[in-house]
Amino acid sequence: MPRSVSTARNGFALLLFTTVLIPFAFASGPYVIGSGNTVTADPNVTRPSTTPCVVQLFSGAQFFDFNVENFNYAPPSGCPGPWAKVVLEADINLNAGIQYDRTANFWLGPVNIYFGTTAEPSPNLGPSWHIENDLTEYSSIFYAAQSGQADIGNTLCCGLTSTIFASASLEFYPLASSQAAPVVADVVLPLSVGSSGGTVALGSTSSTLAGTFTMPTNIQSAYLDVYAQSQSADEFWYTCVPTDVATELQSCSNTGFRETEISIDGQPAGVAPVFPWIFTGGIDPYLWFPIPGVQALNFTPYRVNLTPFAGVLSNGQPHTVSLSVYNANNYFSATASLLLYLDVSTTQVTGAVTKNTLAAPNPVVTEKLNVQPTLTTGTVDISSKRTFEIAGYIDSARGKVTTRVQQTVNFSNNQYFNITGSAYVQNISQMSQVTSEVKTSGGGSPTKFANQSFNFPLTLDISLAFLSNGNINQTTTADQLYQATSATVQTGKLSYGSSLSNAAQHTDTLEFDSSFNLLGNMGQSGAQQYNYVDSAGGAYSCSLSAAANVLTAFSPRCAQ
Repeated sequence: MPRSVSTARNGFALLLFTTVLIPFAFASGPYVIGSGNTVTADPNVTRPSTTPCVVQLFSGAQFFDFNVENFNYAPPSGCPGPWAKVVLEADINLNAGIQYDRTANFWLGPVNIYFGTTAEPSPNLGPSWHIENDLTEYSSIFYAAQSGQADIGNTLCCGLTSTIFASASLEFYPLASSQAAPVVADVVLPLSVGSSGGTVALGSTSSTLAGTFTMPTNIQSAYLDVYAQSQSADEFWYTCVPTDVATELQSCSNTGFRETEISIDGQPAGVAPVFPWIFTGGIDPYLWFPIPGVQALNFTPYRVNLTPFAGVLSNGQPHTVSLSVYNANNYFSATASLLLYLDVSTTQVTGAVTKNTLAAPNPVVTEKLNVQPTLTTGTVDISSKRTFEIAGYIDSARGKVTTRVQQTVNFSNNQYFNITGSAYVQNISQMSQVTSEVKTSGGGSPTKFANQSFNFPLTLDISLAFLSNGNINQTTTADQLYQATSATVQTGKLSYGSSLSNAAQHTDTLEFDSSFNLLGNMGQSGAQQYNYVDSAGGAYSCSLSAAANVLTAFSPRCAQ
Protein backbone atom coordinates (compact mmCIF):
# COMPACT_ATOMS: atom_id res chain seq x y z
CA MET A 1 0.00 0.00 0.00
CA PRO A 2 1.15 3.61 -0.29
CA ARG A 3 3.76 4.50 2.27
CA SER A 4 3.81 8.10 3.39
CA VAL A 5 6.78 10.23 4.34
CA SER A 6 7.90 9.68 7.92
CA THR A 7 6.92 12.55 10.19
CA ALA A 8 8.32 11.26 13.43
CA ARG A 9 11.56 13.20 13.39
CA ASN A 10 10.50 16.69 14.52
CA GLY A 11 12.00 18.60 11.64
CA PHE A 12 14.16 15.75 10.36
CA ALA A 13 11.10 14.39 8.62
CA LEU A 14 12.74 13.29 5.40
CA LEU A 15 15.22 10.90 6.98
CA LEU A 16 13.29 7.81 6.00
CA PHE A 17 10.94 9.06 3.33
CA THR A 18 9.79 6.42 0.95
CA THR A 19 9.19 8.07 -2.40
CA VAL A 20 9.81 11.29 -4.31
CA LEU A 21 9.06 12.52 -7.79
CA ILE A 22 12.26 12.12 -9.79
CA PRO A 23 13.21 12.71 -13.43
CA PHE A 24 14.85 9.31 -13.86
CA ALA A 25 13.45 5.87 -14.60
CA PHE A 26 13.89 2.28 -13.57
CA ALA A 27 14.08 -0.08 -16.53
CA SER A 28 15.67 -3.44 -17.25
CA GLY A 29 17.37 -4.59 -20.39
CA PRO A 30 20.86 -4.65 -21.95
CA TYR A 31 23.70 -2.95 -20.13
CA VAL A 32 23.95 0.50 -21.70
CA ILE A 33 26.61 2.91 -20.51
CA GLY A 34 25.05 6.29 -19.78
CA SER A 35 21.57 4.85 -19.20
CA GLY A 36 19.55 5.39 -16.02
CA ASN A 37 17.52 2.25 -16.63
CA THR A 38 17.56 -0.30 -13.81
CA VAL A 39 20.10 -3.11 -14.08
CA THR A 40 21.27 -5.75 -11.65
CA ALA A 41 24.26 -8.06 -11.57
CA ASP A 42 22.03 -11.01 -10.60
CA PRO A 43 22.33 -14.07 -12.86
CA ASN A 44 19.49 -15.78 -14.67
CA VAL A 45 18.71 -19.41 -13.85
CA THR A 46 20.99 -21.84 -15.67
CA ARG A 47 19.13 -24.05 -18.16
CA PRO A 48 19.49 -27.71 -19.23
CA SER A 49 20.22 -28.52 -22.86
CA THR A 50 16.76 -29.99 -23.52
CA THR A 51 13.93 -28.02 -25.11
CA PRO A 52 11.33 -26.87 -22.57
CA CYS A 53 7.58 -26.86 -22.71
CA VAL A 54 6.32 -23.39 -21.80
CA VAL A 55 3.08 -22.86 -19.90
CA GLN A 56 1.84 -19.27 -19.94
CA LEU A 57 0.33 -18.34 -16.57
CA PHE A 58 -0.89 -14.86 -17.49
CA SER A 59 0.01 -12.17 -20.00
CA GLY A 60 -0.37 -8.40 -19.91
CA ALA A 61 -2.13 -8.43 -16.55
CA GLN A 62 -2.87 -4.93 -15.24
CA PHE A 63 -2.65 -3.93 -11.58
CA PHE A 64 -4.22 -0.57 -10.74
CA ASP A 65 -6.89 -0.97 -8.01
CA PHE A 66 -5.40 -3.46 -5.54
CA ASN A 67 -6.85 -6.08 -7.88
CA VAL A 68 -5.42 -9.56 -8.34
CA GLU A 69 -4.94 -11.52 -11.54
CA ASN A 70 -6.48 -15.00 -11.43
CA PHE A 71 -5.25 -17.66 -13.83
CA ASN A 72 -5.72 -21.35 -14.53
CA TYR A 73 -2.77 -23.72 -14.72
CA ALA A 74 -2.57 -27.12 -16.43
CA PRO A 75 0.53 -29.38 -16.54
CA PRO A 76 2.41 -29.41 -19.87
CA SER A 77 1.15 -32.38 -21.88
CA GLY A 78 4.24 -32.44 -24.08
CA CYS A 79 6.70 -32.62 -21.17
CA PRO A 80 5.48 -35.11 -18.55
CA GLY A 81 7.50 -35.13 -15.36
CA PRO A 82 9.84 -35.66 -13.73
CA TRP A 83 11.60 -32.59 -15.07
CA ALA A 84 15.27 -31.70 -15.16
CA LYS A 85 14.38 -28.15 -14.20
CA VAL A 86 11.32 -25.94 -13.69
CA VAL A 87 11.82 -22.21 -14.11
CA LEU A 88 9.48 -19.30 -13.49
CA GLU A 89 9.96 -16.36 -15.84
CA ALA A 90 8.18 -13.04 -15.35
CA ASP A 91 8.33 -9.61 -16.97
CA ILE A 92 6.98 -6.58 -15.13
CA ASN A 93 6.70 -2.98 -16.28
CA LEU A 94 4.98 0.31 -15.51
CA ASN A 95 3.95 3.20 -17.70
CA ALA A 96 5.70 6.50 -17.13
CA GLY A 97 4.20 8.45 -14.27
CA ILE A 98 4.10 8.60 -10.51
CA GLN A 99 3.93 5.48 -8.36
CA TYR A 100 5.28 3.87 -5.19
CA ASP A 101 7.26 0.66 -5.11
CA ARG A 102 4.85 -2.21 -4.53
CA THR A 103 4.96 -5.72 -3.08
CA ALA A 104 4.45 -8.54 -5.59
CA ASN A 105 3.41 -12.15 -4.90
CA PHE A 106 2.65 -15.00 -7.31
CA TRP A 107 0.85 -18.11 -6.06
CA LEU A 108 0.02 -21.51 -7.53
CA GLY A 109 -2.87 -22.68 -5.40
CA PRO A 110 -1.80 -21.76 -1.86
CA VAL A 111 1.96 -22.04 -2.55
CA ASN A 112 4.11 -18.97 -3.11
CA ILE A 113 6.26 -19.12 -6.25
CA TYR A 114 7.53 -15.51 -6.31
CA PHE A 115 7.95 -12.77 -3.68
CA GLY A 116 9.51 -9.38 -4.35
CA THR A 117 8.87 -5.70 -4.88
CA THR A 118 8.52 -3.45 -7.90
CA ALA A 119 10.63 -0.58 -9.16
CA GLU A 120 9.37 2.99 -9.18
CA PRO A 121 8.67 4.87 -12.43
CA SER A 122 9.45 8.48 -13.30
CA PRO A 123 7.21 10.99 -15.06
CA ASN A 124 9.29 10.55 -18.22
CA LEU A 125 9.86 6.81 -18.55
CA GLY A 126 8.31 3.60 -17.28
CA PRO A 127 10.44 0.80 -15.84
CA SER A 128 10.54 -2.80 -17.02
CA TRP A 129 12.48 -5.73 -15.63
CA HIS A 130 12.79 -9.51 -15.79
CA ILE A 131 12.82 -12.03 -12.95
CA GLU A 132 13.50 -15.78 -12.81
CA ASN A 133 13.10 -18.39 -10.08
CA ASP A 134 14.31 -21.98 -10.02
CA LEU A 135 11.27 -23.94 -8.80
CA THR A 136 12.59 -27.44 -9.50
CA GLU A 137 12.41 -28.52 -5.84
CA TYR A 138 8.73 -27.54 -5.91
CA SER A 139 8.00 -29.87 -8.85
CA SER A 140 5.31 -31.82 -6.98
CA ILE A 141 2.90 -28.85 -7.08
CA PHE A 142 2.97 -28.77 -10.89
CA TYR A 143 1.46 -32.19 -11.61
CA ALA A 144 -2.14 -31.14 -10.95
CA ALA A 145 -4.28 -28.60 -12.78
CA GLN A 146 -5.23 -25.78 -10.43
CA SER A 147 -5.88 -22.08 -10.18
CA GLY A 148 -3.31 -19.44 -9.42
CA GLN A 149 -3.12 -15.80 -8.53
CA ALA A 150 -0.80 -12.84 -9.07
CA ASP A 151 -1.08 -10.09 -6.48
CA ILE A 152 0.72 -6.76 -6.99
CA GLY A 153 -0.94 -4.24 -4.70
CA ASN A 154 -1.25 -1.01 -6.66
CA THR A 155 -3.61 1.93 -6.93
CA LEU A 156 -4.11 4.96 -9.16
CA CYS A 157 -5.71 7.09 -6.50
CA CYS A 158 -4.38 10.19 -4.80
CA GLY A 159 -2.18 11.53 -7.58
CA LEU A 160 -0.58 8.19 -8.47
CA THR A 161 -0.65 7.52 -12.20
CA SER A 162 1.32 4.37 -13.12
CA THR A 163 -0.33 1.03 -13.80
CA ILE A 164 1.75 -2.11 -13.27
CA PHE A 165 1.74 -4.69 -16.06
CA ALA A 166 3.01 -8.25 -15.68
CA SER A 167 3.33 -11.51 -17.60
CA ALA A 168 4.59 -14.85 -16.30
CA SER A 169 5.23 -18.36 -17.56
CA LEU A 170 6.71 -21.67 -16.40
CA GLU A 171 9.37 -23.54 -18.36
CA PHE A 172 9.49 -27.34 -17.96
CA TYR A 173 12.74 -28.95 -19.12
CA PRO A 174 12.57 -32.71 -19.92
CA LEU A 175 15.31 -35.02 -18.71
CA ALA A 176 18.05 -35.71 -21.20
CA SER A 177 18.59 -39.27 -22.36
CA SER A 178 19.73 -41.44 -19.43
CA GLN A 179 19.66 -38.44 -17.09
CA ALA A 180 18.57 -39.16 -13.52
CA ALA A 181 15.78 -37.01 -12.15
CA PRO A 182 16.88 -34.40 -9.60
CA VAL A 183 15.95 -34.87 -5.96
CA VAL A 184 12.86 -32.78 -5.28
CA ALA A 185 10.39 -32.41 -2.44
CA ASP A 186 7.73 -35.12 -2.58
CA VAL A 187 5.22 -32.89 -0.78
CA VAL A 188 5.01 -29.09 -0.52
CA LEU A 189 2.72 -27.71 2.19
CA PRO A 190 1.94 -23.98 2.32
CA LEU A 191 1.75 -21.57 5.23
CA SER A 192 -0.41 -18.86 3.71
CA VAL A 193 -3.86 -17.29 4.07
CA GLY A 194 -5.86 -20.00 2.33
CA SER A 195 -6.51 -21.99 -0.83
CA SER A 196 -5.50 -19.11 -3.12
CA GLY A 197 -2.41 -18.15 -1.13
CA GLY A 198 -1.69 -14.77 0.40
CA THR A 199 0.73 -13.49 3.00
CA VAL A 200 -0.13 -12.97 6.67
CA ALA A 201 0.65 -9.74 8.55
CA LEU A 202 2.61 -10.32 11.76
CA GLY A 203 2.17 -7.18 13.83
CA SER A 204 3.85 -8.13 17.10
CA THR A 205 6.02 -10.80 18.68
CA SER A 206 2.89 -12.76 19.62
CA SER A 207 1.47 -12.75 16.07
CA THR A 208 1.86 -16.08 14.28
CA LEU A 209 1.50 -17.62 10.84
CA ALA A 210 0.60 -21.27 11.28
CA GLY A 211 -0.41 -24.32 9.31
CA THR A 212 -1.79 -27.55 10.72
CA PHE A 213 -1.23 -30.67 8.63
CA THR A 214 -1.55 -34.45 8.85
CA MET A 215 1.56 -35.40 6.95
CA PRO A 216 2.79 -38.54 5.18
CA THR A 217 3.98 -41.26 7.54
CA ASN A 218 7.33 -41.84 5.84
CA ILE A 219 9.14 -38.47 6.07
CA GLN A 220 12.92 -38.71 6.03
CA SER A 221 13.75 -34.98 5.86
CA ALA A 222 11.89 -31.69 6.13
CA TYR A 223 12.69 -28.02 5.44
CA LEU A 224 10.81 -24.74 5.75
CA ASP A 225 11.38 -21.94 3.21
CA VAL A 226 10.60 -18.68 5.01
CA TYR A 227 9.77 -15.18 3.76
CA ALA A 228 9.38 -12.34 6.28
CA GLN A 229 9.15 -8.96 4.54
CA SER A 230 9.21 -5.76 6.61
CA GLN A 231 6.29 -3.42 5.97
CA SER A 232 4.71 -0.22 7.29
CA ALA A 233 6.19 0.79 10.68
CA ASP A 234 8.63 -2.13 10.43
CA GLU A 235 9.93 -1.29 6.95
CA PHE A 236 13.05 0.38 8.35
CA TRP A 237 13.34 -1.89 11.39
CA TYR A 238 17.15 -1.78 11.30
CA THR A 239 16.97 1.96 12.17
CA CYS A 240 14.79 1.39 15.23
CA VAL A 241 15.94 1.91 18.84
CA PRO A 242 14.76 0.82 22.29
CA THR A 243 11.34 2.22 23.09
CA ASP A 244 12.56 4.15 26.13
CA VAL A 245 14.80 6.39 23.97
CA ALA A 246 12.76 6.46 20.74
CA THR A 247 11.43 9.97 21.45
CA GLU A 248 14.83 11.48 22.21
CA LEU A 249 16.36 9.84 19.14
CA GLN A 250 13.35 10.67 16.92
CA SER A 251 13.26 7.06 15.73
CA CYS A 252 11.03 4.00 15.58
CA SER A 253 10.84 1.68 18.59
CA ASN A 254 11.20 -1.97 19.66
CA THR A 255 14.98 -1.89 19.07
CA GLY A 256 16.86 -2.66 15.84
CA PHE A 257 16.54 -6.44 16.33
CA ARG A 258 14.10 -8.65 14.43
CA GLU A 259 14.26 -12.43 13.99
CA THR A 260 11.88 -15.09 12.70
CA GLU A 261 11.15 -17.92 15.15
CA ILE A 262 9.92 -21.33 13.94
CA SER A 263 8.00 -23.77 16.12
CA ILE A 264 6.37 -27.19 15.77
CA ASP A 265 3.43 -27.89 18.07
CA GLY A 266 4.59 -24.97 20.20
CA GLN A 267 8.13 -26.33 20.59
CA PRO A 268 11.03 -24.16 19.28
CA ALA A 269 12.22 -25.71 16.04
CA GLY A 270 14.42 -23.20 14.21
CA VAL A 271 15.51 -19.63 13.56
CA ALA A 272 15.40 -17.59 10.35
CA PRO A 273 17.31 -14.29 10.29
CA VAL A 274 15.54 -11.34 8.64
CA PHE A 275 17.39 -9.93 5.65
CA PRO A 276 17.35 -6.09 5.63
CA TRP A 277 15.84 -5.59 2.18
CA ILE A 278 15.67 -1.93 1.13
CA PHE A 279 13.06 -1.26 -1.53
CA THR A 280 13.54 1.11 -4.46
CA GLY A 281 11.64 3.91 -2.71
CA GLY A 282 13.43 3.38 0.57
CA ILE A 283 15.33 6.12 2.43
CA ASP A 284 16.44 7.94 -0.74
CA PRO A 285 15.14 6.71 -4.13
CA TYR A 286 18.14 8.20 -5.93
CA LEU A 287 20.34 5.66 -4.14
CA TRP A 288 18.95 2.90 -6.35
CA PHE A 289 19.60 4.51 -9.76
CA PRO A 290 20.27 2.55 -11.84
CA ILE A 291 21.16 -0.34 -9.48
CA PRO A 292 18.54 -1.42 -6.91
CA GLY A 293 19.33 -2.79 -3.46
CA VAL A 294 20.32 -6.42 -2.93
CA GLN A 295 17.37 -8.72 -3.78
CA ALA A 296 14.94 -5.77 -3.82
CA LEU A 297 13.12 -7.08 -6.91
CA ASN A 298 13.29 -10.81 -6.11
CA PHE A 299 13.66 -12.08 -2.53
CA THR A 300 15.51 -15.25 -1.58
CA PRO A 301 13.77 -17.30 1.15
CA TYR A 302 15.70 -18.55 4.16
CA ARG A 303 15.60 -22.36 4.51
CA VAL A 304 15.24 -23.87 8.00
CA ASN A 305 16.23 -27.53 8.47
CA LEU A 306 13.45 -29.35 10.38
CA THR A 307 14.72 -32.89 9.73
CA PRO A 308 15.21 -33.75 13.44
CA PHE A 309 11.40 -33.61 13.69
CA ALA A 310 10.82 -36.07 10.79
CA GLY A 311 9.95 -39.01 13.06
CA VAL A 312 7.44 -36.95 15.03
CA LEU A 313 5.84 -35.47 11.92
CA SER A 314 5.39 -39.01 10.49
CA ASN A 315 3.20 -40.34 13.32
CA GLY A 316 -0.09 -39.82 11.47
CA GLN A 317 -1.31 -37.10 13.84
CA PRO A 318 -1.93 -33.45 12.93
CA HIS A 319 0.98 -31.12 13.63
CA THR A 320 1.16 -27.34 13.62
CA VAL A 321 4.11 -25.53 12.09
CA SER A 322 4.19 -21.83 12.88
CA LEU A 323 6.42 -18.79 12.65
CA SER A 324 6.56 -15.41 14.31
CA VAL A 325 8.83 -12.36 14.15
CA TYR A 326 10.47 -11.38 17.41
CA ASN A 327 10.01 -7.65 18.14
CA ALA A 328 7.66 -7.12 15.18
CA ASN A 329 6.18 -3.66 15.46
CA ASN A 330 3.46 -3.62 12.76
CA TYR A 331 4.25 -5.42 10.58
CA PHE A 332 5.98 -8.23 8.68
CA SER A 333 4.35 -9.82 5.62
CA ALA A 334 5.04 -13.54 5.95
CA THR A 335 4.61 -16.81 4.12
CA ALA A 336 6.44 -20.13 4.13
CA SER A 337 6.49 -23.50 2.39
CA LEU A 338 7.14 -26.81 4.13
CA LEU A 339 9.11 -29.20 1.91
CA LEU A 340 8.89 -32.92 2.78
CA TYR A 341 11.18 -35.60 1.35
CA LEU A 342 9.88 -39.15 1.78
CA ASP A 343 11.49 -42.55 2.34
CA VAL A 344 10.05 -44.44 -0.63
CA SER A 345 11.35 -47.76 0.71
CA THR A 346 8.67 -47.83 3.43
CA THR A 347 5.23 -46.49 4.21
CA GLN A 348 5.92 -45.83 7.89
CA VAL A 349 8.83 -44.43 9.83
CA THR A 350 8.93 -43.84 13.55
CA GLY A 351 11.22 -41.68 15.61
CA ALA A 352 11.60 -38.88 18.10
CA VAL A 353 13.38 -35.65 18.94
CA THR A 354 16.16 -36.56 21.35
CA LYS A 355 17.63 -33.14 22.12
CA ASN A 356 16.47 -29.54 21.75
CA THR A 357 18.31 -26.67 23.43
CA LEU A 358 16.78 -23.88 21.34
CA ALA A 359 15.28 -21.16 23.55
CA ALA A 360 13.67 -17.80 22.87
CA PRO A 361 16.04 -14.93 22.07
CA ASN A 362 17.26 -12.76 24.94
CA PRO A 363 18.85 -9.70 23.32
CA VAL A 364 21.08 -7.38 25.34
CA VAL A 365 20.58 -3.62 25.03
CA THR A 366 23.35 -1.14 25.88
CA GLU A 367 22.63 2.60 25.91
CA LYS A 368 25.37 5.22 26.25
CA LEU A 369 23.63 8.51 25.53
CA ASN A 370 24.15 12.11 26.55
CA VAL A 371 20.69 13.67 26.32
CA GLN A 372 20.42 17.47 26.70
CA PRO A 373 17.77 19.96 25.54
CA THR A 374 19.64 20.88 22.34
CA LEU A 375 22.11 18.01 22.05
CA THR A 376 21.84 14.23 22.02
CA THR A 377 24.91 12.14 21.32
CA GLY A 378 26.02 8.60 21.97
CA THR A 379 25.39 5.02 21.06
CA VAL A 380 22.59 2.46 21.29
CA ASP A 381 23.59 -1.17 20.78
CA ILE A 382 21.66 -4.41 20.80
CA SER A 383 23.08 -7.90 20.44
CA SER A 384 21.79 -11.45 20.46
CA LYS A 385 23.85 -14.63 20.45
CA ARG A 386 22.60 -18.18 20.72
CA THR A 387 24.13 -21.58 20.14
CA PHE A 388 21.75 -24.51 20.12
CA GLU A 389 21.42 -28.14 19.11
CA ILE A 390 18.38 -30.04 17.89
CA ALA A 391 18.71 -33.78 17.28
CA GLY A 392 16.28 -36.50 16.30
CA TYR A 393 16.05 -39.85 14.56
CA ILE A 394 13.85 -41.99 12.35
CA ASP A 395 13.62 -45.77 12.30
CA SER A 396 13.12 -46.81 8.70
CA ALA A 397 13.65 -49.79 6.43
CA ARG A 398 17.27 -48.66 6.13
CA GLY A 399 17.73 -48.69 9.89
CA LYS A 400 18.05 -45.86 12.38
CA VAL A 401 19.02 -42.49 10.86
CA THR A 402 20.01 -39.67 13.21
CA THR A 403 20.13 -35.98 12.30
CA ARG A 404 21.80 -33.39 14.50
CA VAL A 405 21.51 -29.67 13.74
CA GLN A 406 23.95 -27.38 15.55
CA GLN A 407 23.68 -23.65 14.94
CA THR A 408 25.13 -20.41 16.20
CA VAL A 409 23.02 -17.32 15.49
CA ASN A 410 24.71 -13.97 16.06
CA PHE A 411 23.13 -10.55 15.66
CA SER A 412 24.23 -7.05 16.49
CA ASN A 413 22.92 -3.59 15.68
CA ASN A 414 25.16 -0.71 16.74
CA GLN A 415 23.94 2.84 16.23
CA TYR A 416 25.69 6.17 16.75
CA PHE A 417 23.66 9.39 17.07
CA ASN A 418 24.69 13.05 16.98
CA ILE A 419 21.64 15.30 17.10
CA THR A 420 22.07 19.07 17.32
CA GLY A 421 20.17 22.12 16.18
CA SER A 422 21.97 22.06 12.84
CA ALA A 423 22.51 18.36 12.16
CA TYR A 424 21.08 14.89 12.60
CA VAL A 425 23.46 11.93 12.28
CA GLN A 426 22.46 8.27 12.59
CA ASN A 427 25.11 5.70 11.68
CA ILE A 428 24.14 2.03 11.75
CA SER A 429 26.37 -1.03 11.67
CA GLN A 430 24.37 -4.26 11.68
CA MET A 431 25.48 -7.88 11.50
CA SER A 432 23.35 -11.01 11.16
CA GLN A 433 25.23 -14.28 10.94
CA VAL A 434 24.29 -17.96 11.09
CA THR A 435 26.74 -20.88 11.10
CA SER A 436 25.34 -24.38 10.94
CA GLU A 437 26.53 -27.97 10.98
CA VAL A 438 24.13 -30.79 10.15
CA LYS A 439 25.37 -34.30 10.92
CA THR A 440 23.49 -37.23 9.39
CA SER A 441 24.48 -40.75 10.41
CA GLY A 442 23.15 -44.30 10.19
CA GLY A 443 20.88 -45.99 7.70
CA GLY A 444 23.74 -47.89 6.12
CA SER A 445 25.37 -44.74 4.69
CA PRO A 446 28.59 -42.99 5.70
CA THR A 447 28.22 -40.12 8.14
CA LYS A 448 27.66 -36.84 6.34
CA PHE A 449 28.45 -33.32 7.56
CA ALA A 450 26.75 -30.38 5.88
CA ASN A 451 28.14 -27.00 6.88
CA GLN A 452 26.51 -23.71 5.98
CA SER A 453 27.06 -20.09 6.83
CA PHE A 454 25.03 -16.96 6.11
CA ASN A 455 26.20 -13.40 6.61
CA PHE A 456 23.91 -10.37 6.16
CA PRO A 457 25.83 -7.22 7.19
CA LEU A 458 24.36 -3.76 6.63
CA THR A 459 26.11 -0.43 7.06
CA LEU A 460 23.79 2.56 6.82
CA ASP A 461 24.93 6.12 7.51
CA ILE A 462 22.34 8.90 7.35
CA SER A 463 22.99 12.57 8.08
CA LEU A 464 20.96 15.76 7.72
CA ALA A 465 22.75 19.09 7.61
CA PHE A 466 20.91 22.41 7.94
CA LEU A 467 22.74 24.96 5.79
CA SER A 468 23.14 28.69 6.36
CA ASN A 469 20.89 29.49 3.37
CA GLY A 470 18.05 27.49 4.94
CA ASN A 471 18.39 24.45 2.70
CA ILE A 472 18.77 20.94 4.09
CA ASN A 473 21.01 18.20 2.72
CA GLN A 474 20.40 14.53 3.52
CA THR A 475 23.39 12.30 2.75
CA THR A 476 22.95 8.53 2.85
CA THR A 477 25.48 5.77 2.37
CA ALA A 478 24.31 2.14 2.28
CA ASP A 479 26.42 -1.02 2.03
CA GLN A 480 24.61 -4.36 1.79
CA LEU A 481 25.82 -7.95 1.53
CA TYR A 482 24.11 -11.31 1.13
CA GLN A 483 26.74 -14.03 1.60
CA ALA A 484 26.14 -17.78 1.72
CA THR A 485 28.61 -20.67 1.74
CA SER A 486 28.12 -24.43 1.98
CA ALA A 487 30.31 -27.52 2.20
CA THR A 488 29.19 -31.15 2.39
CA VAL A 489 31.74 -33.72 3.58
CA GLN A 490 31.29 -37.51 3.49
CA THR A 491 33.95 -40.11 4.34
CA GLY A 492 36.36 -37.26 4.87
CA LYS A 493 36.00 -35.88 1.35
CA LEU A 494 34.23 -32.79 0.05
CA SER A 495 31.26 -33.94 -2.00
CA TYR A 496 29.91 -30.46 -2.73
CA GLY A 497 30.75 -26.87 -1.91
CA SER A 498 29.47 -23.47 -2.99
CA SER A 499 30.05 -19.79 -2.29
CA LEU A 500 27.76 -16.88 -3.14
CA SER A 501 28.34 -13.18 -2.54
CA ASN A 502 25.91 -10.44 -3.56
CA ALA A 503 27.16 -7.01 -2.46
CA ALA A 504 26.08 -3.46 -3.21
CA GLN A 505 27.25 0.01 -2.25
CA HIS A 506 25.21 3.19 -2.71
CA THR A 507 25.53 6.84 -1.75
CA ASP A 508 23.59 10.02 -2.51
CA THR A 509 22.80 13.49 -1.16
CA LEU A 510 19.26 14.85 -1.37
CA GLU A 511 18.80 18.62 -1.46
CA PHE A 512 15.74 20.25 0.11
CA ASP A 513 14.60 23.79 0.72
CA SER A 514 13.64 24.96 4.20
CA SER A 515 10.13 23.49 3.78
CA PHE A 516 11.54 20.08 2.79
CA ASN A 517 10.58 20.50 -0.85
CA LEU A 518 12.93 18.39 -2.94
CA LEU A 519 15.35 20.43 -5.06
CA GLY A 520 17.44 17.58 -6.48
CA ASN A 521 20.33 15.32 -5.63
CA MET A 522 24.10 15.27 -6.00
CA GLY A 523 27.08 12.98 -5.52
CA GLN A 524 25.15 9.83 -6.40
CA SER A 525 26.99 6.57 -7.04
CA GLY A 526 26.15 2.89 -6.90
CA ALA A 527 27.78 -0.47 -7.44
CA GLN A 528 26.97 -4.17 -7.24
CA GLN A 529 29.16 -7.27 -7.33
CA TYR A 530 27.66 -10.74 -7.70
CA ASN A 531 30.01 -13.74 -7.47
CA TYR A 532 29.21 -17.45 -7.32
CA VAL A 533 31.29 -20.60 -7.60
CA ASP A 534 30.67 -24.27 -6.76
CA SER A 535 32.60 -27.52 -6.79
CA ALA A 536 30.52 -28.86 -9.69
CA GLY A 537 32.09 -26.33 -12.02
CA GLY A 538 29.44 -23.62 -11.75
CA ALA A 539 30.80 -20.09 -11.80
CA TYR A 540 29.39 -16.61 -12.34
CA SER A 541 30.80 -13.13 -11.82
CA CYS A 542 29.31 -9.75 -12.64
CA SER A 543 30.01 -6.25 -11.38
CA LEU A 544 28.28 -2.96 -12.16
CA SER A 545 28.98 0.63 -11.24
CA ALA A 546 27.06 3.86 -11.63
CA ALA A 547 27.50 7.57 -11.02
CA ALA A 548 25.21 10.59 -11.40
CA ASN A 549 22.24 8.21 -11.72
CA VAL A 550 23.45 6.34 -14.82
CA LEU A 551 25.38 3.17 -15.54
CA THR A 552 29.09 3.88 -15.97
CA ALA A 553 30.68 0.40 -16.19
CA PHE A 554 30.00 -3.33 -16.23
CA SER A 555 32.28 -6.34 -16.31
CA PRO A 556 32.41 -8.43 -19.53
CA ARG A 557 30.84 -11.47 -17.85
CA CYS A 558 27.64 -9.50 -17.15
CA ALA A 559 26.67 -9.39 -20.81
CA GLN A 560 27.32 -13.07 -21.54
